[in-house]
Amino acid sequence: MDMKVLVVGGGGREHAITRALSCNSDMRIFSVMARKNPGIARFAERVLLEKETNIQKILTFATDCGVDAAVIGPEAPLEAGIVDHLEAAGIPCVGPTHAAARLETDKAFCRRLMKRHGIAGCPEYRVCHDPEEARRFIETYDGDLAVKPIGLTGGKGVRIMGEHVDVAGAVEYAREIGGDVVLEERLIGEEFTLQAFVDGEHLVPMPLVQDHKRAYEGDVGPNTGGMGSYSLPDHMLPFVARSDYEKALRIMEDTVAAMRDEGTPYRGILYGQFMNTCDGPKVIEFNARFGDPEAMNVLSLLESDLAGIVRHIIEGDLSPSHVRFAHKATVCKYLVPEGYPEAPETHEPLTLGDYGDALLYYANVEERDGTLYTLTSRTLAFVGRGETLEEAEAIAEKAASSVSGSVFHRRDIGTRKILEKRCQHMKEIA
Repeated sequence: MDMKVLVVGGGGREHAITRALSCNSDMRIFSVMARKNPGIARFAERVLLEKETNIQKILTFATDCGVDAAVIGPEAPLEAGIVDHLEAAGIPCVGPTHAAARLETDKAFCRRLMKRHGIAGCPEYRVCHDPEEARRFIETYDGDLAVKPIGLTGGKGVRIMGEHVDVAGAVEYAREIGGDVVLEERLIGEEFTLQAFVDGEHLVPMPLVQDHKRAYEGDVGPNTGGMGSYSLPDHMLPFVARSDYEKALRIMEDTVAAMRDEGTPYRGILYGQFMNTCDGPKVIEFNARFGDPEAMNVLSLLESDLAGIVRHIIEGDLSPSHVRFAHKATVCKYLVPEGYPEAPETHEPLTLGDYGDALLYYANVEERDGTLYTLTSRTLAFVGRGETLEEAEAIAEKAASSVSGSVFHRRDIGTRKILEKRCQHMKEIA
């Protein structure tokens, strides 16, 4: 029986979602995106080019198309309440309501929820709504802090003392953003991402992934939306002990239970960004949707029918038996315009070479008369899959290197050298 699904969003993450849904021949895909993504458009029966926060137009499009469900990719429409409006019109969603999405969209809400329910992994923090209050706390705190705007930042709005700014810089940054900040103890360790499918009560985890935010090789340069990521065949990471993984999973489960107990059940994808510290995993943040690029790693491994998982999330009867991932390694490498992220070179032509066995995901790129052009953000991503990390990395690197034009990528992502560096770092802080 045909199922009509609306996918909201037009980036690499949404291309991965669309590709996974398309593996079911009974799936009819409809798309809303601000700018045409050529990869998504090839799968979609109908496309609406519209801002993903224009709820009324999306609602009209979804109703006219008679969609049975919607999968929401980015965070902005979640904050705008798209799920509330679609579900009020009888269209169930994989994505949290406006109230539940506050786990991501309101950092103060997230920390207070964790504290209120005694959820482990919450760093020391202070919520401020006044620049002077923030200044006093920063100047008197004994140690380094992470300065986080309370609202959405696109993964680029955090300033960390001792890494990005000194005390004076932290005070100035808090002043720049009006004083609405969460000030948190600086966490030292290795980051990892744990994503999960959630039906409001049940949670089914996905393989662990590590993302790379820094623009340049060697983990230097400005933060970006993510230059690439990798996962391993056992779905773990060598610097995350099994006990630490279980603690992180319990934190996610306890958070879902807390949301349910407060009358705002969480349904959709829950993304936990953790820092594995010498004291175990601490929550850097929760996201209310798939990560980008991490979605491309896990969905490239998904062996189960994503359309079936969507149904189980909507019906509230999701179980681990519904979700299966291949035991392979993945490496995702993003190509970005020269000058990214500060001054990206836009409208420059790209030429795809022979990218072999890699999966290609389109992101912020324009196609005109059969030619691809750079825009202001990440352009294309390649995912290599292999029996080992080395095999997956070689596939992704060959594919990324085959593209010619004013773009660059991080060649070190997914290499054994960078993985060993992570493991050594964890030994040093133990």
